[in-house]
Amino acid sequence: MSKDIQSIEDLMRSDKNAKVDDESVHGRFEEKQKQIKVNELERIAEQGASGLGLPYVNLVGFPVGPDALSLIGEEEATALFTVCFLYDGENIRIGTMDPESEAVKQKLEELSNKYHAKPGLYVISKHSFEYVLKFYKIFPKHRIISSGVSITEEELDKYSDQFSTFKGLQTQVDKAQMTEILTIILAASIKSGASDIHIEGEEKIIKVRFRVDGILLDVVNLDKELSRRIISRLKVLAKVKINVSDRPQDGRITIHTKNDKIDIRVSFLPTNFGESVVMRLLRSSSVGLSFEELGIRGGAFKQLKREVERPNGMIISTGPTGSGKTTTLYAVLKKLNGSEKKIITIEDPIEYQLEGINQSQISDKYSFATGLRSIMRQDPDVIMIGEIRDLETAETAIQAALTGHLVLSTIHTNDAAGTVPRFLSMGAKLFLLTPALNAMIGQRLVRRICPACKAEIDISEESKKRVLNLLEALPEEEKKALDLTNMKFYKGKGCESCQGLGYKGRMGIFEIMTMNEELEKMILAGNVSEYDMRANAVKNGMVTMVQDGILKAIEGLTSVDEVFRVAE
Repeated sequence: MSKDIQSIEDLMRSDKNAKVDDESVHGRFEEKQKQIKVNELERIAEQGASGLGLPYVNLVGFPVGPDALSLIGEEEATALFTVCFLYDGENIRIGTMDPESEAVKQKLEELSNKYHAKPGLYVISKHSFEYVLKFYKIFPKHRIISSGVSITEEELDKYSDQFSTFKGLQTQVDKAQMTEILTIILAASIKSGASDIHIEGEEKIIKVRFRVDGILLDVVNLDKELSRRIISRLKVLAKVKINVSDRPQDGRITIHTKNDKIDIRVSFLPTNFGESVVMRLLRSSSVGLSFEELGIRGGAFKQLKREVERPNGMIISTGPTGSGKTTTLYAVLKKLNGSEKKIITIEDPIEYQLEGINQSQISDKYSFATGLRSIMRQDPDVIMIGEIRDLETAETAIQAALTGHLVLSTIHTNDAAGTVPRFLSMGAKLFLLTPALNAMIGQRLVRRICPACKAEIDISEESKKRVLNLLEALPEEEKKALDLTNMKFYKGKGCESCQGLGYKGRMGIFEIMTMNEELEKMILAGNVSEYDMRANAVKNGMVTMVQDGILKAIEGLTSVDEVFRVAE
């Protein structure tokens, strides 16, 4: 009896194994049928392409990137049975199941014209189309959009997490595909707080440099072969002519992150080793400083506050390019911005959007001077002019200040004392300029000591002597709080947090010169020497930029070396 039971069990086990084998064979058979069907679809597509004289491509396994895929949206791709499978800045390739469709041909022409790229139309099978269609669910949407380039938070985090030093950035770039390199560079620049990105062609390499806290730093070397493709991609994003390389061009890119929007002004300049590209990063979050947070101290702050609160006159911020003049004026505008005042600006370009303020941008047909005349008819209380650079703008601004408007603007000079001579060099009339001017702000930006590696140091005897001479010349009110016999100075040692630089972030150092009766008489008498104007301001209690910097160095905010580098 037990043998019969065993025989039955063996038979059942054998039958079960046979069923498993049958299922396996059946599965392999179905898979083989699918593959035959796919091959047949590819053969039909290839024959159709040949009959039309068009190229054929099998996209299964093809490395379709998000930059290419996003040129045609998912909904449009589905309607046209068409996908974009390659875009490298110079070439656009689309694959379609319907190559004779006029809509498909129009789409390819539209993309070619929009991105100044060479077009290519390929025939693909239904299997290839469905294969690529799945990528829309995987890739971030709207990577390239009409207003610029959108980088998702995930992408920034992906690259930023791997980037801790500039040396690490070089390693990332060396491993990356060409389409990723620009995103990596942008992500690193945002994380490091760079204000500018420089891409410069040299004889054998392309050098990428970041301007961090005002200092240019070498961060990445790229292979020379990448130059043309990277610059072509940037031109597409900046909406300039991709086929023009023998003259300067200017464009704009917008990066959208979760909590910020970054506008990038892009400048292309032909050089003997190819085109040089400079990108200025303008962060909307940078305009968060209030008037009180600017770093203007003591009597200077009280003086400027009083002039800002006057209903009319001119307040001029002076300094070289990149000294923070626009940020200072925006802080003043934020203080003045209220429901009882109408504020209008005219800028080139509009660097940051300010809520509640009417901002306009100049163009080829709309200059500072013509725009300012139009603004006057808008009944403003406060006018901000991006820069006074010619006589027509200067005269219109002076008239506005004399007729009941508060006018804010910038001029490029070395210090506050250079403001009047600069106006005169444009041809402004002294008898109008003098009563119009309220205050002149001279300023520079110095780097802050990194708080993570800040340490007390001894400065050289020569530096100490210069510091003491500057402090001795301070107004008596400013000297009261100082102990000149027990001063401490600091510097950053360099750590991972600051990329080994010892500094992280920047702050302003200022001098505020206000118009007084003696100064007005001096100017009207024709004595407009910068030296004499500065001496008069110091006699009347002005703290100079370098003195302001030394006071901030004593507080441990910056270093003595940094102050002397920037202000003397």
